[in-house]
This record gives sequence, C-alpha cells and structure tokens, in this order.
Amino acid sequence: MAEKPTFHDVFMQRGVSRRDFLGFCAMTATYLGLGPDGPGIIANAMQTKPRIPVLWLHGLECTCCSESFLRSGHPLASEIVLSMISLDYDDTIMAAAGDQAEEILHDIVRDYRGAYLLAVEGNVPLANDGMACIVGGRPFKKKFEEMARHAKAIISWGTCASSGCVQTAKPNPTGATPIHKLVDRVPVINVPGCPPIAEVMTGVISYILTYDRLPELDRQLRPKLFYSQRVHDKCSRRAHFDAGQFVESWDDEGARQGWCLYKMGCRGPTTYNACATIGWNENTSSPIRSGHGCIGCSEEGFWDRGPFYERLPDMQQWGIESNADKVAAVGATVLGSAVAVQLGATALKRMIKPRAGGEAGATESSGSGEPQA
Repeated sequence: MAEKPTFHDVFMQRGVSRRDFLGFCAMTATYLGLGPDGPGIIANAMQTKPRIPVLWLHGLECTCCSESFLRSGHPLASEIVLSMISLDYDDTIMAAAGDQAEEILHDIVRDYRGAYLLAVEGNVPLANDGMACIVGGRPFKKKFEEMARHAKAIISWGTCASSGCVQTAKPNPTGATPIHKLVDRVPVINVPGCPPIAEVMTGVISYILTYDRLPELDRQLRPKLFYSQRVHDKCSRRAHFDAGQFVESWDDEGARQGWCLYKMGCRGPTTYNACATIGWNENTSSPIRSGHGCIGCSEEGFWDRGPFYERLPDMQQWGIESNADKVAAVGATVLGSAVAVQLGATALKRMIKPRAGGEAGATESSGSGEPQA
C-alpha cells in the first residue's frame, strides 16, 4: 500500500508556519470540545498519521450537502479538501471525467483496500433495478456496492443518505433507501441535515482523523458530539417559550419581537442538531434566528410528519439535559406498556367472545410501502 504524506507534511509544503499549524489544532480541539489536552492530541495525529484516502459518491440527492461543506468556516473547506484528507474522487467537483475519473475508483480499491473512507451524498434507489439514478452509464447502486464493500467506514452525508429525505416520502416510487440499510459489515456514521451544518461535516472528519475511530453514536447512528441536544434546548428564542410569548401569525407583533415560533409549527422541541449552537455561515444565523421555524430535517421521516406550519399537537417536557437516546428509551417503555395493554385487551376479548370461524392467525398487511433492503 502506498503511504500518503501526513497532514503536517502537506501544511509545511504549502508554506504554513508552525505557529499557524498549532493555532489550527487549538481551534479544532475547541470546536470538538476535547478539553485542554485536545490541541496536543490533534497535533500529534496530524504529524504522525498519513492522510486518509476519501471517495465521495453522489446518489439520489440535490448536492446541497456539497454546497454546505464547501462553505465551512472552521476549518476552511479548502484546508480539509486539500490537506487533511486525500479527496481522490468526487464526481461533482473533480476536473477528471469519464473513464479517466472511473479509473480512480478502481485504483483506490486496489491500493487502499479496507483503508479508505467512503463518503456518500444521497441515497440509493432500488426500484426498477436502480434506473432512477444512473452514474457512469450504470445504476448507482452497483457503483455503491463495489465501493462500500472494501471501505474502512462510510459517512452518510445529509438526510438523503442518512434516512432518505424527500425521496423516501410516501409512496417512495423510486424505492430510495438510506445507506445504513444496505450495509452490514462496514461501520456507518449518519450526519443528517438538509443540508448538514458545514462545521459538523468537517468536525466529523477531524475526529476520525485524530482518533482513527468513529465518534460515539446515538441510536440513529448520529455522532453525539453534534446531535445529543435538541434545537429547542439552546434556541435563541427559548426564553420566550418559557415566558409563554408565542408568535401567532407571521406578521404579528410577536413575530416582530422575535418571540417563540412553536405555535407556527417549529420542530425544535423534537429535533436533535447543533443549529442553535454552531449556526450557519460561520454562525451568522440559523433558520429560527432568521424567523422561520425548525422543520426537523435531521430526524427520520421528517418529510411525512405533517405540514411544517402547524403546531405540534403535544410537546412532552423532556428536560434540557435529555438526549435522543433517553427520549427513545422512554418512548420504548411507553410503547411497551401500550403493547402490553393491547395484548391484554386482545386476550380478554378472546376469553369473553370465543372466535366464531374466520381465518385464524391471519395478519394485517402494514401497507407501509417501505423498500426492502
């Protein structure tokens, strides 16, 4: 296997000073919340580890994740793309095309089998043998299968790759399927959002490069570094929610005063993401700060969860320190109790009213329309 130069080597070749290099490590450590030892850990990793080969594939998507990534502020996307990783293939921004570009994929698999990262933007349509997404003259699903089989890990960029996004909205005619449902032997990390925050994307890569492992993930395979708290918990309008000050219509006095958007359909109370803390465009703003409620784009199935401008029917008070796993655990307990009650009720009905013929044991079709991975 050919050895890649280290991140530090590339920085020095580009004329970056030692002082600036250490400043970069300190900034990244702060960003990832690594504590006082973080800068030293990152600096050591950058100076000793070879750059990671990365292949970036595009399935069924709109390319907004790439647009977001290229606008990251800290660290700069150019530093990530040109220095921290060895981005060997990205059919959206690379100069090569056709057979010349496709040959790169085969070279990487041959030289770095089991050692490269596979970044996937978009999902994989399975209906009609994958004809809804053709890349290089063949279905994208075949290209994905070949590259995923030998990857060290897979990063699912955006909600399209993580959970399907609008393409999987009912009735999902293309059979669009998120990445983690197609892979069982290679670790997958979901980085949802439509698009994901640029600094979250670069932060995930920085963590993997530094520690040579994936960050801790929640039940939806999202890194807890960025998806452990609700948007509602750190919302700039949270004080108005607690004070009972709500926007009632888009042009009322509450809207002009920047009050809470919960009654206008804001999904911040049920959405886990770092929008309220990291923000967008170098923390210039965020959807809620700009006057639009959160639409919950980093949550599974958000597109089918009713109109975006209607109030959530009931909002549970989970507490600021709750996270996605705790909420899911409580939900599972409640669901388990409900199932137990239902089973008890069913048994009771059978005792009271003996079954009179019919198709014993028949089951009801779910009719979910979910694609089969």
